[in-house]
Amino acid sequence: MPRPKGSKNKPKTAKATVDFAAQIAEKQAAKEAAAAEITSITANIDALKADLKTKKAELKSIDKEIARIEAKKVKAETKAAESAKKAEAEDVLKKLLASGVSADDILAKLK
Repeated sequence: MPRPKGSKNKPKTAKATVDFAAQIAEKQAAKEAAAAEITSITANIDALKADLKTKKAELKSIDKEIARIEAKKVKAETKAAESAKKAEAEDVLKKLLASGVSADDILAKLK
């Protein structure tokens, strides 16, 4: 039979009594603190969600306004290009008429 290891003269330690009521009270306090922190974080998240919603609506309206302005810009540019083309055509027509080309010849060139 093998011999058991360890000293036989080891002092026996008495187990300390545990105060369960104190531990329960401590854990309850920690639980209440965590619950309070959760409610404050939840309220903060709700406030941030509302702020995010207003910011998204503002961004959407700004995007619509930008699109409207860009459409106006394109319209103005095409109008300016058409008027420039018309002015150029009138200048060419005046030059041709000044050089003595007949109106029938000018119409033939335009076609």
